[in-house]
Amino acid sequence: MEIITSNQNSRVKIWTSLQTLKGREKSGTYMLDGWHLVQEALNQAAPIQAVIATEEQMDQHLIDVPQGVPAFQVSEEVARHIAKTNTPQGIFAQTSLPNNSFDPKYVHNGSWLLLDRIQDPGNVGTLIRTADAAGFSGVALSKESADPFNPKVVRAMQGSQFHLKLVKEVDLNDWVDKLEANDYNVYGSTLSENSVDYKTVVPEKNFALILGNEGQGTDPEIQAKTSENLHINFLGKAESLNVAVAGGILMFALN
Repeated sequence: MEIITSNQNSRVKIWTSLQTLKGREKSGTYMLDGWHLVQEALNQAAPIQAVIATEEQMDQHLIDVPQGVPAFQVSEEVARHIAKTNTPQGIFAQTSLPNNSFDPKYVHNGSWLLLDRIQDPGNVGTLIRTADAAGFSGVALSKESADPFNPKVVRAMQGSQFHLKLVKEVDLNDWVDKLEANDYNVYGSTLSENSVDYKTVVPEKNFALILGNEGQGTDPEIQAKTSENLHINFLGKAESLNVAVAGGILMFALN
């Protein structure tokens, strides 16, 4: 096992670059930070390029590294440098980005969540995790949405990226057209009067739900194409809900 103590090490520079979109795209990998995520990747037989841990973590835990996957021991300082936090858990895995090529014309079964320009990493990660919990087949993100492999999104997903299909930088207009051509109902979410109470919709196995930008909502062109636009009736005086909260309510109700 190679021991690395310098932040100037060439491998450390690559691992640190995975904090950025450019670095992830260049290497075709992203970083998992923490025992839960690393263990989930191992449980799901994810394509891991390297496992990295501090000496303390190596001593405390038995790391079942797959055969052929290199393991590296790093100093506490290097661990903080990789994680960009002062108190990292000290265990990481570099894993391959999933294949992002997917045509919605092949979607014939299961429910899909479509994210239209949702930019907050915490919201994106929470929505993907909730879609996983609600039994969705996949999540498709528009080009303007936060990258699902941004470290903040990865932490919020808590391993759900290994349980469903993730497709990023999609043309949602194309997705809506093709899903509806496959006899899918595509539901939008809105506060507009030209919508129906989500409770009136009969749950389905095959459908799609679109959630729009935190401040601007769903693109009007996309919203005009939906099978139905839905709203949530409020019992109190709040004017709106966080998109992740609203998405959770709708996903569990519709599926």
